[in-house]
Amino acid sequence: MEAIARAWNTVVRTALPGPWRPRRVVGEAVLALLMGGFAALLELLSNSGLALPFGLAVAVLWVLRKGLPATVLLAAAALAGCGAGPMPMLICAGWTAGARIRRVWSLVGTFVAGWVLFTVTGVLKDGASFSPKVVVSLSLGFFLVTAVLPALYGRYRAQRRALLDALRERNEQLLRERVMVVHQARLRERHRIAQDMHDSLGHQLALISVHSGALEVDRTLTDRQREAVGVLRQAAVAAMRELREVVGVLHDESTALPPGTGTAAGTPARGGVDGVEGLVESSRAAGAEIGLTREGERRPLSAAVDHAAYRIVQEALTNAHKHAPGAPIGVALRYEPDALVVEVTNSRAPELVGARVGVGAAVSGGQGLAGLRERARLVGGMVHAGPTPEQGFRLAAVLPYEGAEAEATDGAEGWMPDGPPPVEEPERRRRSPAVGCALGVVVVGLIVLGLLVWGVVVFVKGTNDATVQMPMYEQIRLGTAESEVLQTLPRGNDFFTDTYKGTGPEVPAGAHCRWYVLSGTPGTGWDEEHVARFCFRDGALVEKQEYVARG
Repeated sequence: MEAIARAWNTVVRTALPGPWRPRRVVGEAVLALLMGGFAALLELLSNSGLALPFGLAVAVLWVLRKGLPATVLLAAAALAGCGAGPMPMLICAGWTAGARIRRVWSLVGTFVAGWVLFTVTGVLKDGASFSPKVVVSLSLGFFLVTAVLPALYGRYRAQRRALLDALRERNEQLLRERVMVVHQARLRERHRIAQDMHDSLGHQLALISVHSGALEVDRTLTDRQREAVGVLRQAAVAAMRELREVVGVLHDESTALPPGTGTAAGTPARGGVDGVEGLVESSRAAGAEIGLTREGERRPLSAAVDHAAYRIVQEALTNAHKHAPGAPIGVALRYEPDALVVEVTNSRAPELVGARVGVGAAVSGGQGLAGLRERARLVGGMVHAGPTPEQGFRLAAVLPYEGAEAEATDGAEGWMPDGPPPVEEPERRRRSPAVGCALGVVVVGLIVLGLLVWGVVVFVKGTNDATVQMPMYEQIRLGTAESEVLQTLPRGNDFFTDTYKGTGPEVPAGAHCRWYVLSGTPGTGWDEEHVARFCFRDGALVEKQEYVARG
């Protein structure tokens, strides 16, 4: 029972898609009654005895048109072939099918099947009195006008609405992406600020700490002076600790600096390779034993690589001053054939330094080496850091001359700090929904025009075949052989003369007759026509009659 209930619920949801709000229920009920009543009225005007069944059927089809568009179209086509009442429903069913059947070939197949049903039911009703060509042409033209053209317009409206909805959603998505890009730009700027604070201020505070530590062990100072220097060194250490906390917060709330943004590509390097000598002199002035060596032929460096080299040396000296104060430091810049190698080494710190009074553990935020590796990665290089066999420390960076600079330049071009980079969309040719529908309208119009032209030709030819001129009528004599009379008379056309059968004087016994429109006689009323009747029996003309019949 549960399976049957689920199946029934599925069928109901498919046939009657919601949501069914009270206002919509009332509207659908009123429209269904109007459509059903109009169909019944048309059937009554056509003297049909099926007014009530057709009215109920049209009302039901109206309710089901959205959930079952193909089924409703086929049913409406079959009913429209039987009577005039369901014709308005056929127009509405064509509109709904064009708008709701998404697959093109399913739509085409549905309309072809609907036309076949429309033609078959029309032939079963009263098509026996017409020729097959006339029935097919009339049904095709009528079906194209009443069902296919509304379907094309309905499909155009549905596709246009879908396109507008897609454009609206795309616009909203672009606005959301713009907000995200602006947010990311702010995060990248926070990262750049954090990196510069870490590299520049951290280095200067480390030098202050080194200077203060050297003065603390200077025996030429008095105890009061050593106490003041100790306070100064503690203040420098506290400032470094606070700086590390601020940098950590900025790093945690930001993202990694991508290529082409921030300092790596957008601002000039502060000092660059030429500023390395100033860093060495500052450390040497602080009492550190440090040496600088350059090897290889100097090569021009891009702004990003130049700045990265400067920052790597700065951070390496800062770490050496913090973790190995008093140890000899070596700085080397080697210009290899395809890359610049930056190397900073320091040996083990002397025991004397560790015995200073009041010296605490080195302040470290854990961001230094990570920042250096990120800087090197952005320019296509790499950083290696680790202890040496002599219990010292070595930091080496390989920075290619032309690594990621082209990518950084391309990514930074046109980007401004106060706005997001432009969103580039792939070029795609968008087809308007009106193109396919317009093409369908043109095809249908050409078909209808061709049918009209063909109908005019057939109508003129049929009129000629069904008309006898008065001189010809007077020329034919009674008793003439049937074959000779038939050669003289036109071929005839039942489409124009079927209404005259059974009219006029009584047909002679055992005779069969042919009816024609008689031309060349005095005019009659608008609903009257001159008719010529020729009756044959035993292979000869036994009677010809001229009379007036009502059309």
